[in-house]
Amino acid sequence: MKKIKYLFYFLPAIVLLSLAFCFKGQSKSKDDEQIAPALVEILESYHYEPKAVNDAFSKVFFVEYIKKLDAGKRFFIQPNITELAKYETDIDNQLKNGQYEYFENVNKIHAEKIIVIENWYKEILKSKFDFNAKEFLEINEDSASFFNTDIELKAYWVKFLKQQTLEKLARKLDVQEKAQSRKDTVFKIKSFDTLELESRNEVLKTQNDWTERLKKFDRKDRLTMYHNTLTEIFDLHTNYFPPQDKENFDIRMSGKLEGIGAQLQEKDGLIKVMNIVPGSPSYKQGQLKAGYFIIKVAQGNGEAVDVTNMKMDDAIQLIRGKKGTEVRLTVKKPDESIMVIPIIRDVVVMEDSYAKSLIIEDERIKYGYINLPSFYLDMNDRNGRSCSRDVKEEIEKLKADGVKGIILDLRDNGGGSLSDVVDIGGFFIDKGPITLVKSRGKKPEILADKESGVLWDGPLTIMVNENSASASEILAAAMQDYKRAIIIGSSTYGKGTVQRFVDLDDMFQQMINSGKAGSLKITIQKFYRINGSTTQKLGVIPDVIIPDRYKYLSYGEKESKFALEADKIAAADYKIDKTNQKKIEKAKEKSDKRIKSSDIFNEIEQVALKVKAQSNKTKFTLNLAEYREEMRKNEVDNKKYEELYKKIKPFVMLNAKQDNDIMGTDSLKVKIKKDWNKNFEKDIYIHEALNVLNDLN
Repeated sequence: MKKIKYLFYFLPAIVLLSLAFCFKGQSKSKDDEQIAPALVEILESYHYEPKAVNDAFSKVFFVEYIKKLDAGKRFFIQPNITELAKYETDIDNQLKNGQYEYFENVNKIHAEKIIVIENWYKEILKSKFDFNAKEFLEINEDSASFFNTDIELKAYWVKFLKQQTLEKLARKLDVQEKAQSRKDTVFKIKSFDTLELESRNEVLKTQNDWTERLKKFDRKDRLTMYHNTLTEIFDLHTNYFPPQDKENFDIRMSGKLEGIGAQLQEKDGLIKVMNIVPGSPSYKQGQLKAGYFIIKVAQGNGEAVDVTNMKMDDAIQLIRGKKGTEVRLTVKKPDESIMVIPIIRDVVVMEDSYAKSLIIEDERIKYGYINLPSFYLDMNDRNGRSCSRDVKEEIEKLKADGVKGIILDLRDNGGGSLSDVVDIGGFFIDKGPITLVKSRGKKPEILADKESGVLWDGPLTIMVNENSASASEILAAAMQDYKRAIIIGSSTYGKGTVQRFVDLDDMFQQMINSGKAGSLKITIQKFYRINGSTTQKLGVIPDVIIPDRYKYLSYGEKESKFALEADKIAAADYKIDKTNQKKIEKAKEKSDKRIKSSDIFNEIEQVALKVKAQSNKTKFTLNLAEYREEMRKNEVDNKKYEELYKKIKPFVMLNAKQDNDIMGTDSLKVKIKKDWNKNFEKDIYIHEALNVLNDLN
C-alpha cells in the first residue's frame, strides 16, 4: 500500500449535519465497491485509536446507520428492524469486501416508508383538528424501541402534525388579536376555521417541501452517509468527503471561491437569490438581484440547463466555474418577467469569514476588538489569505491608534489551521510552547513559537463560548496557562484531536479507477495544553464565567459516545507571567462581583434554566388554550429580557485610521463596515470584557 499523503495539518471547524434521504434507482459504479474497503484499511492502520472492524463493530454500525436515517423514529417500525437484524453481525464483512447488501435493503425499506408517510400526512391534513381535547405529543427520539405497528406509527403522525398545526394557529390568533386590540382597520379578521385551515395548509406545504428534499438525495448522497457511519464510529471528526464536499470544505477554509458571488437558497423547487456578495462578479455586472429565481443555467453560449427542481448542490456546480469563464443565467424576476443575465466568473472573496477589528472608546480610553470567525488558511494558494497574517495586521492597526487593551473574540470559532494558531499565540508571548501534539505510539511533540519578541504585550482578554472548538481552545488554553490573558465566557466545546486529509485517489490509484473517490479526514493525533492536561471532552473553563442561555445544556464533545477520552501527559517547560497573574486574579474577583450583581446576567441565568427545562421536555400539549397560556408566559419573560437589553448603553465604536484610509469615500465599503460594527454595539459580553480590560490597566 502506498504511503499516506497528508494534504493538510488541520483542526476542523464544527459542522453539524442532519441528513435523511430516500432510495432512488441508480446504477452502481466500481468505485462503490472499492471505497469502503479502502476506508477500512486506512482507519485500521492510521487512526489515532483504531478499532477492529469486527462483529461487535458491525452491531454498532447497524444501530448508527438506522439512527442516521430515522433519528426521530418516524419511519421504521420494529418489524422493519427485526427484518434487517439478519445483517447485524455481517456488516463488517460487507464493508471489507465492498458489498452493500445491508445498505441496499435498509434504504429500500426506508424509501417505501417515505411513500407511506407521504400518503398519511396528506390524508391526515385534509381533516380539521380538535384542539379542545386534553391530549399530548410524546417525543420518542431517545427511546430504544420503535413503534410496533403502522397503526401506532400513524397515530403518532396524527399528533405530530396536530402539534405543528397548533403552533402556526396559535401565532395567527395572536397576530389577529393584537390587530383587534389596536383597532387596526386595515387588518382582515378571519374566522377560527379559516385560520385553522390556513395553518393545516402551511404544514402540508412544509411536509411536501421536506419530502421533495428527501427525494432529491441520490445514491452518492446515501453512500456518503453510509461511509460516514463507518468513519464516525472511530470518532466524530473522522469523516469521508466526496470530491464536491471536499471542494466546499476548502471554500469554507479559504473564504474564497471562483464563481459569481450570489448566495442562493432552494425555495419551492426553485433556486432563489438571497444576497449578492459586495464586490463580486454579480455585484459588478449589476443585473442579478436578491429575490430573483434562477430557472436555467448555460455555460457561455451553450445549451441552457433547466435547474427547476434540481438538487441544490447540482445547480450550484453548474453556476460555479473557473475565473474568466461565462455563465448565462435565465432568471424569473418578482414581476414574473424572464431575462438572461451573462456573468463572467471571477474569484469571490467572502469578507465576513475573515478577521476584522474595531476600536471601542470607553471614557476616552481606546480598546481594540478583533473578531476571528475561524482559523482559516487557503490550502491551495501559499500566497492566499491566512488568519495569522490577518490578525497580525489587525493588531498593528490597533497599536497604531494607541489602544490600551485588546479583546480577541473566538466565540463560535470552530477551529482551523494548527500552524496559524501557533503563530497567533506567538504574537502575545516572547517565545515558547503553544501546544503539545501526540501521535499514536510516539512521544509528544512541542509546537512552539520560536521567534523572540512580542507583537502585543498589553492587557488581553479572549472571549469564548460553547461553540469555540479545536484551534480556538488551543489558543485560549495556552494564554490561560501562561497567565497572559483572561479567558471570558462559557466552557468551550472540548475538541482535542488533530486531523489530516488523505486523498483516496492518490493513495489507491490501482484500486479506485474514476479519479473521483474523494478524501478521508482522519484523526491521527491528539493535542494537549502546555500544562499537560487536555481540552478533549473537558474544554477550556474560562477564568471569568459569564452565563448564557445555553449554560445548562449538555453540549460538546463529551456528548458523543464515540469521542476519544481525556487523558494527561507531562507538561512542557514554560514560564508563567507572575506579574500578570496577580492582575488577572484581582480582575477576576471584580468581574465575578459585577456579574453576580448584574440584572441582565441574572436574567440570562433564569433564561438558561428555562432553556434547560424546555430542552428536557418530551411531552407537549395539543390543547390550544394550554399551549397559548404557555406562550403568553414565554412572551412575558422575553419582554422582560428585551427591556433589560434596552438599558445597555451602546459603545462608542470607531474604525482604525488605516481602515478609514483604505475605505476612503467608497460608500459601499463604509456601509458594510458600519453595519458590521453595529452588530457589537450592545453586546453585553463585550461590555464585560471591556470592564475586565479596565481592571487590568
